[in-house]
Amino acid sequence: MFLGRIRRSPAEQVEVVAWREGGELLSLAGLRGGDDPVAMLGLYGLDRLTEEVDRRWAGAGTLLEESSVVFEPPVATCTKICCLALNYVAHAEEGGMEVPPEPVLFFKPPSALTGHNRPVTAPARTKHLEHEVEMAVVIGSVVRDLPAERWREAVAGYTVINDMTARDLQLANIARNAPWDQSKGFDTFAPTGPYLATVDEVPDPQALELTLEVGGQVRQRANTEQMVFGVPELIADLSDGMTLLPGDLIATGTIAGIAPLQDGDVMRATVQGVGTLVNTVDFGPPKP
Repeated sequence: MFLGRIRRSPAEQVEVVAWREGGELLSLAGLRGGDDPVAMLGLYGLDRLTEEVDRRWAGAGTLLEESSVVFEPPVATCTKICCLALNYVAHAEEGGMEVPPEPVLFFKPPSALTGHNRPVTAPARTKHLEHEVEMAVVIGSVVRDLPAERWREAVAGYTVINDMTARDLQLANIARNAPWDQSKGFDTFAPTGPYLATVDEVPDPQALELTLEVGGQVRQRANTEQMVFGVPELIADLSDGMTLLPGDLIATGTIAGIAPLQDGDVMRATVQGVGTLVNTVDFGPPKP
């Protein structure tokens, strides 16, 4: 099942929808959980919610078209975006970095989130913006100190995230041994979606192809099987002493092929079996 958050127009309230092949969306208005797919899954459970969605597909549910709606991020409440650096060997090598002996964590603020088909707007202080396609784990329950063998207890599903980076600012901060979170935390620098793919859609998160295209050209391509630290290890490591809450995201790291973007570039970030996230780069007015 694929669950999203949309507005029928920019001025209307957010509602949860289910998606199916062909681009049809089914309104789930009226179900408990409001505009929050993760809350719905928590309240109904996957099996019961699937039954309700199937019943609505078969009945007289309200149908919408993808092309007619405004997409919001697929999580309504997110307290933190946990991001992993250097979690693919080839990506570490292209940056001249060593593969870390343990996960390297940084955070993006929830204010960086934006949805599918929304612009990514570069602030005036950067002139060098780059893409980073990643699979994101959507946390579905309150977890702390969860052992790796119980990792599935934490997961509501998966989505696509593009870890946008102001590379000039990041490299300047690295050069002076300063934190570089700011270069990744600007508004719209965490486009996410279009949908939350529930766990039944992704039996093995370590067997998914990742690709990113710009203008029809493939720039990034690899498979999640190449992660240095897999999803079970990441959840165990991150929850060790830190509470993960429903709606939190774990961006599991990008792959090799990062490259600069130009104003107007259209990015297509795809995670096999999860979805394709499309966003356009906006550098705004010319800078002095």
